[in-house]
Amino acid sequence: MKRRLTHAPFRQIVTSRVDPHAFAPETSRVSMLENVNSESLAPLDSTGEPVIDQSSVQRLVITFLTVTSGLVDLFDNSTLIPELQAWAAQAERSADVTSAVHYLVLAIGSQSEDEQTATAYFLRGKHLALSTLAGNLSVGTVQSFVLTTLYMLRSCQINAAFLFFGIAARAAYAIGLHRTEINSRFGPEVHVRRDRLWKSIRVLDLYLSISMGRPPAASDADCTVPYDSASADDSERYDLLNASVQILSLVEGIVQDVYSRRKTSLQLTEGISRQLREWSGKWLSALLRAANSESESESESGRDDRERVGACQVLASYYYAVMLVSRPFLMYELCRRLPESATSHPRPATATAPAPASSGSGRAKLANACIDAATLLIGLLSDLVSRGPSDRRMPLLVSWLFASSLVVSVGHLSNFGRALEKPAEASIRALEYFAAQDAHARQYARIAQSLHACAQSHLARQDAEERRRIAESSTQLFGLIPKAANPHPPRHAPDHSHSHSQTDAPGITRIQDPEPRVSALEPSPWASELFDDFDPSIFSFGESHAPLTDLRPPQGQGDVHEGSADQVFGAMNLFPLLDGNGHIDLAHLL
Repeated sequence: MKRRLTHAPFRQIVTSRVDPHAFAPETSRVSMLENVNSESLAPLDSTGEPVIDQSSVQRLVITFLTVTSGLVDLFDNSTLIPELQAWAAQAERSADVTSAVHYLVLAIGSQSEDEQTATAYFLRGKHLALSTLAGNLSVGTVQSFVLTTLYMLRSCQINAAFLFFGIAARAAYAIGLHRTEINSRFGPEVHVRRDRLWKSIRVLDLYLSISMGRPPAASDADCTVPYDSASADDSERYDLLNASVQILSLVEGIVQDVYSRRKTSLQLTEGISRQLREWSGKWLSALLRAANSESESESESGRDDRERVGACQVLASYYYAVMLVSRPFLMYELCRRLPESATSHPRPATATAPAPASSGSGRAKLANACIDAATLLIGLLSDLVSRGPSDRRMPLLVSWLFASSLVVSVGHLSNFGRALEKPAEASIRALEYFAAQDAHARQYARIAQSLHACAQSHLARQDAEERRRIAESSTQLFGLIPKAANPHPPRHAPDHSHSHSQTDAPGITRIQDPEPRVSALEPSPWASELFDDFDPSIFSFGESHAPLTDLRPPQGQGDVHEGSADQVFGAMNLFPLLDGNGHIDLAHLL
């Protein structure tokens, strides 16, 4: 069974090693958060036909196409607006699956600007969709339940969304959408629409499965629909839906091969990295251009907004994939750098900063790749938010943004750089922007704020410990701190022979205090373990090696521990990270 990828591993490490009260109590059950709306209590026949403002149809359809770009492609966009305008102008609208689809499109389009109207449209559309299940299944049946799923996802009704999507997936299998040879029997245009409907099913299914940790409702095992399309010169044609289904398929593979098995290896990591580089080579440049595009005229504004939001949703999934494959190594570095318990004194910065050999190791490179991907995702969505999109219900963006916020905050906490404070704060601002209409984003923002505050507090204590440790020696040079008075002076003068230790020499008084206290001369609790490393034996790395230190190794022995693998695998290999039998047991990290 798949495991939901939440903030629980980070929460466990931070509360056990840094601060037991780092997270607010109300943030501990985020996975169960779900809106309960009054519409769920309404009987199926309690709604008649809602009044449709015909002047708003075009605007609502454009909003619908924008917020679903990169997620689903259910219609011919060039004809959707005229079709809905003609349908809305009818004096009496038929109670069939076509009307169900149209009501649900308008419901999603109006969800962020008029929730009461959106609810009326949704109830009518859902009632008609359920009423048609007793008849013949069709493409409209699949479309109506995909739209119902999207509406409920955007309303933070995740369990209901999961259930209704199951109907959509079963209906898709029933009419053969997963077999392109069946789709081709309906003519070229319908063939393309049916293929794209199946790809929309897969994108939504993969997102639900990955974000909720539940088994997928669809599978590629018996699927013959291609997930790519070649142009005239045999290169990949730019297509947001193809790019989205390809990257989410890679994410599904990462979850199955790494997180479900709770192990990773050199060969597996290299293989996933190669697949991500291939995807990036095909799509990244075009997606970045679309995400940063500017509208030259008001007539092009809607289309550019649609392309921009779609590109951001696909890019966010790509950055999330990079974070996912490299997150175990960030967890390892987090455990290595943080104190072993929350009651321990924080290690000075020099004790947690990676040594030159360590910073170039495969583990550190992958940990930094996780942080870099999170930083890029935050920058991408911060730019999107700065443009002020009118719709703030984007569940996929909110999910991946929350993951990136956790990554940069724990990177900041574990001394990957003080520069991470800015992206951590930017991620919180972006989550708060979506939180105006998204209950999940509101909860995620609270968690991110708690973790960021914990990181700042921990680093402040660490700086104070470092300053105190330095002051131990510097204040003794000039007598800046008065000596502690001895309440029981000895009757005989001490023997100042050379056999005495340096601490008993004249002018230096040893401080003995059974109670711990903060003092400029308090002995450092890390004095004897300043260069101790986290024991790697819990990760099944085989025999433990000598701990890493911040000291430069003796001449001729540099980079023995971390650099030898780089010499074996060559300069082009980014993953010289395994000792022993070549496997990392992630049971303690996930």
